[in-house]
Amino acid sequence: MESEYKNLIEVKNLKKYFNLRTGFIFNKSAGSIKAVDDIGFYIKKGETFGLVGESGCGKSTAARLLLRLIVPTSGQIYYKGVNILKLKRSQMFKYRKEIQIIFQDPYASLSPRMTIGDIVSEPLEVHKVGDRNSRLAKIKQTLKIVGLNPEHINRYPHEFSGGQRQRVGIARALVLQPELIICDEPVSALDVSVQAQILNLMIDLQKQYDLTYLFIAHDLSVVKYVSNRIGVMYLGKIVEIASAEDLYKHPLHPYTMGLLSAIPIPDPDLERKRQRIILPGDVPSPINPPSGCRFHPRCPNAQEICSKEEPEFINYPENGNDHYAACFFAGKPI
Repeated sequence: MESEYKNLIEVKNLKKYFNLRTGFIFNKSAGSIKAVDDIGFYIKKGETFGLVGESGCGKSTAARLLLRLIVPTSGQIYYKGVNILKLKRSQMFKYRKEIQIIFQDPYASLSPRMTIGDIVSEPLEVHKVGDRNSRLAKIKQTLKIVGLNPEHINRYPHEFSGGQRQRVGIARALVLQPELIICDEPVSALDVSVQAQILNLMIDLQKQYDLTYLFIAHDLSVVKYVSNRIGVMYLGKIVEIASAEDLYKHPLHPYTMGLLSAIPIPDPDLERKRQRIILPGDVPSPINPPSGCRFHPRCPNAQEICSKEEPEFINYPENGNDHYAACFFAGKPI
């Protein structure tokens, strides 16, 4: 992986369809779930790219594709300029050392039968890093970095609070000193006060170790706090990508406008006065998505062209920054 590269991660035309089967005897095809449908984005070294959207829009599937835990239907994933979908098993072993993940549930992602010392040590053992004594020193150092007492390495996950367990998950991801950490809704299961502590910890670690994050969440206020750029997903598609500042000040896609409208304002007077955008209907099924623009059945601005043609993902530069959106009427208020 020594070739020249512009972006640490670059995703092009990525698709993942899950085939459905019906019938016990004949096992016939019943269509497919288009979980991720032709998405593309890049992540620069040292930045945080946020990926947001409603539950079921394909965010976590995209994360698992980047880890190559599941095989894509088509597309390319470039890491340091190399298409990882063409790597052999031995080459993937090195790749997986450089990319780690922090899971959503800090309890379910930790084995209740292992001590936190064993949990954090496991990646080192799998990748044969150091000997027993050096691993122990590395584990204690990493636990201290994430705000845990190194003397607690013999305790089990049930002996810790939710925030402490998530710190164990961060330590497990950090111990191999990876280039990229995929954060799959890492604070959604935590109390609000604990969320702030974990987010601040992740920001500090990024500055200290020059980490790159793919931060997945459904809470736009959380994503804005940690992200440099944000991609908005809807029904397997990315509908808008912009810097965090531009996305919040000048949203172009009506779906993004609806998501931003749902964020509460910490001022009772302003909260009472503002008008919320209520998006009608429910998210369509990914088995049979709408023709044309997938958002058009719920879009107040939809016209005939929206149901017939799929909008292109076009750059609408704001203040000299790239701001992409897939909408025939980008920027029109709703």
